[in-house]
Amino acid sequence: MQNVGDQELVQQAGAGDEKAFGEIVSRYEKRVFFVAKRMLNDDDDAADATQEVFIKLHDSLKRFRGDANLYTYIYRIATNVAIGYLRKRKVRAVVRIDEVISNMLTGTNEPQRETDREELKRLVAQAVAALPVQQKQVFMLRFYEELSYEEIAQVMHRSLGAMKANYFHAMKKIGEYLKSAM
Repeated sequence: MQNVGDQELVQQAGAGDEKAFGEIVSRYEKRVFFVAKRMLNDDDDAADATQEVFIKLHDSLKRFRGDANLYTYIYRIATNVAIGYLRKRKVRAVVRIDEVISNMLTGTNEPQRETDREELKRLVAQAVAALPVQQKQVFMLRFYEELSYEEIAQVMHRSLGAMKANYFHAMKKIGEYLKSAM
């Protein structure tokens, strides 16, 4: 199968030929791993991401139209998967909204001030948790990761206007939640 071109392998794999899909994996596995490793800077995450890329590729081959070459298609999947890993990692490692709110309430360490600060942290966390999934995702990408609306639209495969609207509504709901709770 090494003499078979990518387009033919895609057709065969899309029709259910697992050997053809195995050949695609053999051809591109190392390249995908190195793309993921460069983005994630971690061998274990890169190996997991590589596996996820080929699972996604396997599931999507029937929809692959061949507008781009196969590696370009695989590369896009790989970068999207790696971005997903980075997003998960950043959500865990990034400054928490409670720390941002805490900074907003800077001042003395008076006991009442500390109590107010903790209450505000709790309320903001509840407000974010109550958001619809897409609004929460857009809020997290924009607020925590400081991505531009264009980057968010690309990551989420949605229009720029939709991402701006989602962020606006998320902020509005968080504000309304805080007003009603205070």
